[in-house]
Amino acid sequence: MRIAMVGPFGLHPNKTMQSRALGLARPLTRSGHEICIFMPPWQTPDEADRRWQEDGVQMRYIPLSGGTPGIAWRLLRETLAWQPDIVHCFKPKAYSGMVGWWLWQFQRHKLPLVMDTDDWEGWGGWNELAPYSTVQKHFFAWQEQWGMGHCHLLTTASRELQAIALHQGIPDAQIAYIPNGPGIAHDQPPSEADILAKRVELGLEQRPTLLLYSRLFEFDVQRLVDVLVGVQTAVPDLAILTIGTGLYEDNAAALRTLLTEANLLTAVVDVGWVELDRLPLLLSCADVGLYLMDDTLLNRTKCPVKLADMAAMGVPVVGEAVGQVTEYVVNGRTGSLRPSGATADLAQDIIILLQNPELRHQFSQAARNHIQTHFSWQNLAQQLEKEYAIIAA
Repeated sequence: MRIAMVGPFGLHPNKTMQSRALGLARPLTRSGHEICIFMPPWQTPDEADRRWQEDGVQMRYIPLSGGTPGIAWRLLRETLAWQPDIVHCFKPKAYSGMVGWWLWQFQRHKLPLVMDTDDWEGWGGWNELAPYSTVQKHFFAWQEQWGMGHCHLLTTASRELQAIALHQGIPDAQIAYIPNGPGIAHDQPPSEADILAKRVELGLEQRPTLLLYSRLFEFDVQRLVDVLVGVQTAVPDLAILTIGTGLYEDNAAALRTLLTEANLLTAVVDVGWVELDRLPLLLSCADVGLYLMDDTLLNRTKCPVKLADMAAMGVPVVGEAVGQVTEYVVNGRTGSLRPSGATADLAQDIIILLQNPELRHQFSQAARNHIQTHFSWQNLAQQLEKEYAIIAA
């Protein structure tokens, strides 16, 4: 089967196509399907008009010319010229949303169309955070509502998106829940010797280490500092390993200020943004992970790959029970969950894990098994393959 996957942007800096589309495409290719991912790399224009392969998956960055209409038309033309059996548009928004609209209007009786949603894009979602113009916000909100209901199959990355689709009247048989797997390779975890060497290199050594692997916009950073203060009170030699930075510089700056005021900045070991191949070893250096989420529509609908990465590497996670967090963290078995805002309880759960190596080990093994059993890309691709077969028939 020839499957064209269409994205609204390239592989970087946004991660939907890198983590989700390519994550599904790789095992589908190994199963004998032919996959080509078509994308307009408008955020990295120097990469335009490029063809290459990744693990057998054909990749195509289309030329960027003619403004928005020209890019959308080129994306559509190249997709159709490839003569796919199925087109799978990732995000019912922007360029991929335009391709989905055209295909539904003029090709729906000939070519099966799959639409994927992995975030809430409209009001209450990315429209509230991203620096879109007023016209763009209204257009994206309309695209999302229209696209979810005008396709042969809707794939949703979260239970909340699945529930929204059902509430909109989309038939259950037309919706496939396909969550995200890890964004990193985790089949061969780092050795204990490599982990120890990296901890020494980072200055962690034997210090109890709490991992913060987040983009910071998902929660109030003051709550994060309150949790950290509570933990350090009981664990004075605490090390805070931070990977990545905030999506918005203001959040990162605010966090640094609050950490300084709380006398916590010296406990932070910040490695910043790192390449995917470095992540497994860095994540494995942590004893416990913290994952905070304000209870918002955007957070309930998202499917955080970073959380899947942490669990896949065996990091016991203490998190807030919002949306997909409850799918990746099994309370009392792979980690600990609290309601959003339960600062003191979160701190206490972290303290218990940091002071109990045996419990950490039990949670770590269970977390690895949970991700491998329920969220491996191989298993997720097999589910999607069955859905493809139904609509292709």
